[in-house]
Amino acid sequence: MIYKVLPAAEWSVAVNQGTYPGSAVDRRDGFIHFSAAGQAAETAAIHFSGQTGLVLLTVDPELLGGELRWEVSRGGSRFPHLYGELPVAAVVAADPLPDDVPAAEAVAALLA
Repeated sequence: MIYKVLPAAEWSVAVNQGTYPGSAVDRRDGFIHFSAAGQAAETAAIHFSGQTGLVLLTVDPELLGGELRWEVSRGGSRFPHLYGELPVAAVVAADPLPDDVPAAEAVAALLA
């Protein structure tokens, strides 16, 4: 599985549309950023510290086809990048993160 943290409001729109086009940062970079299980908590700490109203998506990479590529990124590690929109049908879980727990801790607890 691969993982994506995003605002719940963005996920709600995606559910209604059937696809998630990515965040503003994703669209700027030309792909949707994901994390492997061992990378997700650090990603949450770096990019979502202090934010509330977040959701952790669990995505089945087998349902993404050839648009998913593992590429070298932060610290020389390979991260999953999706060159296209995320089909809602590829999301196997969407877990709200509690607002009273730092995002990184909440993600780590969900993936433990």
